[in-house]
Amino acid sequence: MHQSPAGQPSDPRDPASPAPAATPAPAPAPAAAPAARLASLAGALADETRAAICMALLEGRAWTAGELARITGVAPSTMTGHLVRLEEAGVCVTERQGRHRYVRIADAATARLVDGLASFAIPDRDAAHAVPVVGAPDPLARARTCYDHFAGRLGMAVTDAMERGGLLRTDGVFELTAAGREWCAGAGVDLVQTGRRPLVSACLDWTERRRHLGGLAGARLCTRALDAGWVGRPASGGRGLLVTAAGERAFTELLGIGPEAYA
Repeated sequence: MHQSPAGQPSDPRDPASPAPAATPAPAPAPAAAPAARLASLAGALADETRAAICMALLEGRAWTAGELARITGVAPSTMTGHLVRLEEAGVCVTERQGRHRYVRIADAATARLVDGLASFAIPDRDAAHAVPVVGAPDPLARARTCYDHFAGRLGMAVTDAMERGGLLRTDGVFELTAAGREWCAGAGVDLVQTGRRPLVSACLDWTERRRHLGGLAGARLCTRALDAGWVGRPASGGRGLLVTAAGERAFTELLGIGPEAYA
C-alpha cells in the first residue's frame, strides 16, 4: 500500500492520494542501420547452398523447395531453412499455385544484383542452370489454356514479346502500358471492364515456371484468338491448344513471334 507524506498508508480510492508512478512505455526498436542491412544481405548469400539456389533461380524459372533440394543435393528440411534465410533477406519470394509453392527471385533488380555478383566472381561461368522441369505431355507444355488465358510455351512467347515490345511491364506487378492498350485495340482485344477482375495479372506457369500474362487482358486475348481461328482445340478436347496457319501469321504480324518460339 502506498504511504502518505506523513508515513501513513494512503487509500488508492482517495482522490487526494498520490497516483502511482506510470510505467514508461518501451522505446521503439531502432531501425537496422544501412550497414547492418547490407551485412544481412551479404550473409544470406554467403553460403554455398544458398548461392547454388540463386544460380538456379537466375534462369528465370520458379522451383519447388523439393526440386531445389535435389538440384543442390541437400535434405528438404535443410532447404527449408535456407529458403527462409533468403526470403528474410528479400532475395527470394514464394508463390502458391494450386497445391504447390514455388520459389523465385524476388524481382528483376534482385536478379540483376545476383547476376552481377556471379559474373564478378565467375567471369567464365557456364550458361544458366538447366534442369528438366516439364512433367506435362508435350502438347500441353507447348500451348494450352490456364483457366481462360494462354499458357505453356505459347503463353510465355506472347508475354515475352509484349514485354520486349514495350506493351507490358513485367518487373514486379504486371502492368499494361499505354502502347499496350493501343496494341490491344488494334488487335481487336476488348479491354472494357465489367467486373472487379484486374486488367492484368501475373500467373505462374506450372510447366515453364515463369509468370505469364493473365487477368482480363490475357483472357480477352485468348478469346480473340479462339474466335478468329488463330488457335483451336484438339479433337480430343481438354485444355490443349493448336496454333493454326492463320494463327502463325497473326502472331508473327502482331508480336513478331514465329512458330519456333512455341514449338
